[in-house]
Amino acid sequence: MQRRLSATCLALATFAAIAAAPARAYYVGPSVIPASTVKALADTGRDDQAARLRGRLVGSLSGNTYRFRDASGEMVVKIKPALWPAGVNIGETTEVELVGVYDKELLREGRFKVKQLRPL
Repeated sequence: MQRRLSATCLALATFAAIAAAPARAYYVGPSVIPASTVKALADTGRDDQAARLRGRLVGSLSGNTYRFRDASGEMVVKIKPALWPAGVNIGETTEVELVGVYDKELLREGRFKVKQLRPL
């Protein structure tokens, strides 16, 4: 009986420790996706090229479309609502890192489709 009680307590303690772990975690080490700039993507970027941008979101254009600015220029970016970090307000003074793909257009300026948004 005592062994059964000890085993039950051990199982409950293990479950409680696992359940208390943070719900969100992500890799923060070096990335294979190269850092880029707005100017570099606009000048030499290929369609569907993966890139990482650092800068600020300076305005909301409509729906999921925003204007992004870094030291080299500005670009239109698309960010799905599910990508916004919970409980974090991001304004025009907040530095962010965007990971995504460049959508090169023939007749208009290219866009950046965001796959990950991280405030810095």
